[in-house]
Amino acid sequence: MALARVVGFTGVTNERIEELRQMIGEQGRPDEVPAREVMILHDADAQRSLAILIFDNEDDYRRGDEALRAMPADETPGSRTSIDKYTVAIRATA
Repeated sequence: MALARVVGFTGVTNERIEELRQMIGEQGRPDEVPAREVMILHDADAQRSLAILIFDNEDDYRRGDEALRAMPADETPGSRTSIDKYTVAIRATA
């Protein structure tokens, strides 16, 4: 069963999103974060974002969560406001 790690951030500028886009495009995700999928949603007007990472199983989630919690603040989109764990109940793509 897939699990989602959903993290809220504030203070996320357009410039920071562009930096992350370039960094992820060049480097990909770190090996210690075995996420199947990474999605970052951004509300530019409110300078908020949500990072959603999908993991295949509990062990991958745990490994990713530990690595992401240890991540230096300058590598995150902004200031963390929440970290939540969800079961992926429904998933559809076009």
